[in-house]
Amino acid sequence: MTPCFNWFEVVYYWFGLKFYDIVAGRRLLHLSRYYSVDESVELFPTLAKNSHDRSLRGTVVYYDGQMNDSRLNVGLACTAGVLGAAILNYAEVVSLIKDESGERVIGARIRDTLSGKEFDAFAKVVVNAAGPFCDSVRKMANNDVVPMICPSSGVHIVLPDYYSPDGMGLIVPKTKDGRVVFMLPWLGRTVAGTTDSSTAITMLPEPHEDEIQFILDAICDYLNVQVRRSDVLSAWSGIRPLAVDPSAKSTESISRDHVVFEDYPGLITITGGKWTTYRSMAEDAVNAAIRSGNLKPANGCVTDHLHILGGYGWDPASFTVLAQNYKRMKRTYGGKIIPGAMDSAVSKHLSHAYGTLATQVAAIAQDEGLGKRLAHGYPFLEAEVAYCARHEYCESAVDFIARRCRLAFLDTDAAGRALPRIIEILAMEYKWDKARQKLELQKGKEFLETFKSSKNAQFRDGKHNGQ
Repeated sequence: MTPCFNWFEVVYYWFGLKFYDIVAGRRLLHLSRYYSVDESVELFPTLAKNSHDRSLRGTVVYYDGQMNDSRLNVGLACTAGVLGAAILNYAEVVSLIKDESGERVIGARIRDTLSGKEFDAFAKVVVNAAGPFCDSVRKMANNDVVPMICPSSGVHIVLPDYYSPDGMGLIVPKTKDGRVVFMLPWLGRTVAGTTDSSTAITMLPEPHEDEIQFILDAICDYLNVQVRRSDVLSAWSGIRPLAVDPSAKSTESISRDHVVFEDYPGLITITGGKWTTYRSMAEDAVNAAIRSGNLKPANGCVTDHLHILGGYGWDPASFTVLAQNYKRMKRTYGGKIIPGAMDSAVSKHLSHAYGTLATQVAAIAQDEGLGKRLAHGYPFLEAEVAYCARHEYCESAVDFIARRCRLAFLDTDAAGRALPRIIEILAMEYKWDKARQKLELQKGKEFLETFKSSKNAQFRDGKHNGQ
């Protein structure tokens, strides 16, 4: 929903989004349309009718897709594994291996960061897809390379679900200071963002308090609810790898598009881009690798028709099978196991997160007494921890709360409360000793401190500090 505060904005956004509809062609989800003030408030009850002495003239609504990036990311890795790829996480590239003449990259020296062991892996072509860290890999081949990455920090905050209605978000293409701000329903909560500022490259970027305040300032102009800093359940910062093509004549060509480049024989770098275009990014990178290594593939690219693991045979009603055929067997503090319903919230979550593989998670919840929720108010089950350890390369508690489910990003404090039980289940799966469990708890707490929820934030005297 795009709010319009004068009739010029109504016409401007309506025409712009109609053009968006035309460009979408066959892939259009629904036609965009105009809603009157009364219709808009009915659809989005928290929308303000007045902002900065301006009256709302209506809204223009368009449709977009949404995904859970942690589930899609691990789904891609598991799909690749099923199709024959060797998947390694916690594998750090220490150096690149060159041929005897030193003219071509033929592999990499890799360190297993869990055990500390190092080994060599050889390949006809090495693809560097290290995101914001890709320049450090390029420097392993040639220390004098021109950097490709202009890192940009993007901060998001998560608010309670009542900030936005289910299924309807708010986007303001131009705030009073010229930035874009949005507020979207996401995994049962509301995500709002974003900022765009240059940053240093670090493994654990943290949001600054003024960036959080900027987002709160921006959304409060368009809402009729009191926007409070104490409502922020989680806040995090990510690094966008904005790319400059090293072969471009102008250095001002910073782009959100992807760049594929071979600046050292045998080393293909792909960087930039976004989730929306990841399939074409993959195709371009593989095509470049085929050319570089003079490879002879048996067939053309198949990504257009390739489903992610769990996608084959899935349909939106799949969750009903879980609700009807499985129970959540929950272990009480006294050790008893009692049955609980596989309610709609949990069954929908499992179906959306695991697709047709959700039955395996539900079976663990039922047969192994791991049907309890990990955190009050969230549909994540203990059974998911065991499933992810067995089938999804989940090696640590942080892996689970951040990279297998999104609990750390949705509610930092809830993730902190769930940590001990998550570690307990992983310890049973991996036979961890007490020292390893203590280390996991410490690492988990350190990781969660980089998320600035209301509890671990430094409050300032500002307009959003009301309790």
